Amino acid sequence: MKLLRNRALRALCLSSSVIGMGAATTAHAQDDAAGETGNGVDVIVVTAQKVSENVQDVPISITAVTGDRLEQTGTTSLEGLTQIVPSVTFRKGTTSANSAIVMRGVGTITFSIAAEPSVSTVVDGVVLSRSGQAFMDLVDAERLEVLRGPQGTLFGKNASAGLVSIVSKGGTDSFEADGRAEWYEGDEYRLRGSLSGPLGTDLSARVTGFYGSYDGNIRNIATGDDVNGYEHYGARGLVDYDNGPARLRFIADYFRADDDCCADVTTVSRGAILDAELGLPGGVAQGLEQRSVNHNLVTQTRDKQWSLTASGDFDVFESHTLSVVAGYRDWTNREIREGDFLPRATTTAGQLHDDGTVDTQQFSVEARLASDQAAPFFYQVGAFYWRSDNQQAFTRRDITCTTSTLPVDPATGARPCNVNDTVNTLFPTATSDSDVNSKNLALFGQATYRFSDMFALTGGLRYTWDDLDYVHVRAPGVNAATGLPATGPGVVANPAGGLIANGGNGTNTSAGSSSNGNLSGKAVLQFTPSDDVLLYGSYTRGYKGPAFNVFFNHTAPTNSVPIDEETSDAFEIGLKSQFLDNRVQLNVSAFSVEYDNFQANNFILIGNPQTLITNLTNAGTVKSEGFEIDLTAVPTDGLTLRASGAYADARVKEFNPNPLTNAPDARNGTQLPLAPKFVYTLGANYETDLGGFKLYLDTDFRHVSRQFSDLGESGPIDPYGIWNASLGFSDPDDLYRLTFHVRNITDESYALLNVSNGQRLQIPRDADRFFGVSLRARVR
Repeated sequence: MKLLRNRALRALCLSSSVIGMGAATTAHAQDDAAGETGNGVDVIVVTAQKVSENVQDVPISITAVTGDRLEQTGTTSLEGLTQIVPSVTFRKGTTSANSAIVMRGVGTITFSIAAEPSVSTVVDGVVLSRSGQAFMDLVDAERLEVLRGPQGTLFGKNASAGLVSIVSKGGTDSFEADGRAEWYEGDEYRLRGSLSGPLGTDLSARVTGFYGSYDGNIRNIATGDDVNGYEHYGARGLVDYDNGPARLRFIADYFRADDDCCADVTTVSRGAILDAELGLPGGVAQGLEQRSVNHNLVTQTRDKQWSLTASGDFDVFESHTLSVVAGYRDWTNREIREGDFLPRATTTAGQLHDDGTVDTQQFSVEARLASDQAAPFFYQVGAFYWRSDNQQAFTRRDITCTTSTLPVDPATGARPCNVNDTVNTLFPTATSDSDVNSKNLALFGQATYRFSDMFALTGGLRYTWDDLDYVHVRAPGVNAATGLPATGPGVVANPAGGLIANGGNGTNTSAGSSSNGNLSGKAVLQFTPSDDVLLYGSYTRGYKGPAFNVFFNHTAPTNSVPIDEETSDAFEIGLKSQFLDNRVQLNVSAFSVEYDNFQANNFILIGNPQTLITNLTNAGTVKSEGFEIDLTAVPTDGLTLRASGAYADARVKEFNPNPLTNAPDARNGTQLPLAPKFVYTLGANYETDLGGFKLYLDTDFRHVSRQFSDLGESGPIDPYGIWNASLGFSDPDDLYRLTFHVRNITDESYALLNVSNGQRLQIPRDADRFFGVSLRARVR
């Protein structure tokens, strides 16, 4: 019966995919107030320069994705954005706090809580402090705007490689209700409901609640349960006030996540004894087909986040607009991590378990004054203040033994440690407490002068002040059973302050501070030969603030030395065009970006026995150059074809030796991690009225070329391609829509991350084919 069902659904989805594999990625964002729909490509309204503009008039490489397109592709978080935007890749960590977005092959991958991301995430005008805050569910998104390349002039914070801006849906003038229920194979469920409408004169509101759960795609044979699943729920409310001269918006949201993710699978031999200890069905050496682990601790991520945002636009001085946005966010992330990836401690392999909590509180406020954008000369000036307070408490617990009173297990050949024997078995442990405070103040301005209808010149400057300080406390490792000094995997004998003989202060405390000022900016020349064609060339100076390497085993003086700021010089040329009566839209850009003092992780070994950890440093100079193409075509009413491609050659130009080991992990000329050279997407959707109901067909395909997990081209990830499709039916007014989905039609397995040459692979949910169905209902 299951085989028959799968064949029927597969045939259904394959038939929907036949229509229009001719093209695309980017669905284009359309603002409710300014968007227009005709017989061609939709008008796109974005706020990439913090004012509302047609995207075809903005001299920046931008991809925008509507909320409807996110729904069609099943994109529920920024992690899924990679399926739509080829220039974006994603680094999946064991917890959301260690995950990161990579753009054009460049991103900051670090465990330090005193380092900024290279790709900024902005939610309704508020810059998020840390990458991990961005990986909550996308709820009520009007659109996402992906701005490629340094965006520091207007956005400033954390945008040296690019920016993702999330813009929420607002209130409505009439009552509306939306409900959506989804089911996917593997017992995955998602529910969402929203209400919006007027509260009074000039006042409207929207409220939304959501819930989702999934068992997981990896079986832990130690517990008999599936892992790498999730449980997410939350709510958000929004109030809009608009009386013409003043437009105000207030947003409050709450989000919880309880994920048993992410367990790495073992796919190559760790030796005969450890392979037998794992006892995986089918053995260890299954490569990308491995779907089992044997862990005595379930890796978990628990997130709690809430925020308040207030923004306003005010018409002043007859032709100017004063905009103010202020936001407060509170985020707590707890990571429970299986670090040895085995079911128990033995005489040849110890146990390593981690439990860490990060608390982040941030406040920001920005004020901007913008002149009339229709004038030959227009400008905007502003000021920005941002503060982030971060606390981390982290405990590592080991179990080790070299001899044991327990006998050798005849089934595996291993001698397990006797946890009841405190003489031969050690319990090394240590706890660290970190406190990091960061402040950022900036003044900025940007102006454009139109020499004529065809030529315009834009220039902008931003001066930034950064203040960063930290206190890190960690005592040397001790035996939890006796309180005596002890070391183990990842538990060291040195205090955080470092040994006096090594230049440290001999105490359990390391502290430091750093201040920096920077002038960044941009210059753009644009040429508009006709209403449908824009050519531009730009230079941008990017900036990312200084950092410290504050992590569990932080030890002075090496890690207490400030990591210098990262700067970038970016050159870009681009073409934006529409033709054939606006039925075809083609945007092309080419870029070259060089980053000096690039902040990146290197791998090092510490402890006895040695454990692999990462160390943040100024890696040296890296360079990314390439091109991007976005094509959208509407050959006939109801049919949209999409195609996008991104080529990025992101490499180490000149890599500095690791200051801790004096031996670099990457060589000059090597490819940066998670930087596939070429990614392309093809897609199509078709909508038609069949009389009593409407039919919706949608399909997309994404191909990713070979990439690497870490610096030095280690951890290779093979190329892969994922093909998805959906088939939907609705009533003539689209008030009720039933959609059938299939993900990964060809059932092609792939990995997101490869650590230690296959000893640890991260296998995502859509590495296996699965089916689902969704039902959406609306009241209008």
